[in-house]
Amino acid sequence: MENRRRRVPALAPEERRAALIAATIPLLHEHGLDVSTRQIAAAAGVAEGTIFGVFESKNSLVVCSVIEALDPQVTLDGLAAIDPARPLRERMAEAAELIHARMAENAALMTAARKLILAGQNDPATAKRMHSSRERLKDAVVEVIEPDAAQLRRTPEAVAQMLLLICGANTYGPFGDPDNFRGTELVSLLLDGFLQRGAQ
Repeated sequence: MENRRRRVPALAPEERRAALIAATIPLLHEHGLDVSTRQIAAAAGVAEGTIFGVFESKNSLVVCSVIEALDPQVTLDGLAAIDPARPLRERMAEAAELIHARMAENAALMTAARKLILAGQNDPATAKRMHSSRERLKDAVVEVIEPDAAQLRRTPEAVAQMLLLICGANTYGPFGDPDNFRGTELVSLLLDGFLQRGAQ
């Protein structure tokens, strides 16, 4: 009996959507917002027109892909795994390294996200998700700091916000120097300032 080639079943809409987003994320890392629908279609193994059967526009796909790529869950898991019994400086140094790694890895995507927002390529649901991601990240850093709240002259929330601010400026700012201001050194500067001990 002749063997017939079995037809591969079509993906359900949500699966197709997820597949297109998964194909788009690496291209955004490589090409930024200049990625084309032709490149996305080739990476996903579909016809270019398939994209517009799932997303209303290229920008819609790009926004969804950026948001998906910037999901902080991996970093949140790493922060949650930091042992609260360790000294504060060690905990904060590890937290700073995790945040730095996240920001450095996703620098191009975060820049793209800001450009999309400035260009108005955003919607309330996307803005809400981005805000939620930032708050979850800050809350996770607060949890790392909280056991030693009594040692600090500012609240854990304020310290967490400053840590995130420094990490962000150090990654994206024109004066950033991630090789010198990260981990233990960053935390030392945050907790001790720049004065040497005993200096007035």
